[in-house]
Amino acid sequence: MRLGLGIMKASPIRCLVTAGPTREYIDPVRFISNPSSGKMGYALAEAAIARGWEVDLVCGPVTLPPPAAVKLHLIETAEQMRISLSQLFPQCDLLLMAAAVSDFRPVRQLAKKEKKHEARRRLDLEPTPDLLLELGRQKDDRVLVGFAAETENLTENGLRKLREKNLDWIAVNRVGLPGTGFESDTNEIILLGAHGDRYSLGPCLKSDLANELLDVLKLESRLNDRSA
Repeated sequence: MRLGLGIMKASPIRCLVTAGPTREYIDPVRFISNPSSGKMGYALAEAAIARGWEVDLVCGPVTLPPPAAVKLHLIETAEQMRISLSQLFPQCDLLLMAAAVSDFRPVRQLAKKEKKHEARRRLDLEPTPDLLLELGRQKDDRVLVGFAAETENLTENGLRKLREKNLDWIAVNRVGLPGTGFESDTNEIILLGAHGDRYSLGPCLKSDLANELLDVLKLESRLNDRSA
């Protein structure tokens, strides 16, 4: 939008956030999933909106009320998230991949509920698409931030994923401890950058952590010349 005196107003940052789990169905009533509550992704979306950014939120099944002013895209499976991201990613400046996408899905999805006494005791699985790896190959000048839940070797595992997926940043948190990770209102992360930057954020409420993380990302040269 052009203003008076020849001044051009910068467009707001277009932020794409993913949140929550995915469900990979065995039959119409049974599925593989994980305990992700979506709280971290929702906190990021709210913090981005408060800064005047345009936010698309791609979310799996959660029980949280959506943030005001967000463009909400509901999905269930990894494949549905893949389709949604393929449509939204080309228009974004920043991707915050906070969703906990299931790593595996059943090879066969049954059309009808299988009775317990008839069900096979072995479930054949196949990997789901690595969505962040695919998007990293299409990155161009976008800023990509991944999230990794780990139980050990946080820095080592985080740096490996950072390189493999061609990310700019990765936020790594330890799961299995009180007050961190899935379903908790608080969290603590190590934020690792592609150029060797390292930040320890938290422990604090996920809402505060989201603002701390966005403060770091705003230093990115590809983002800091835009309006906040």
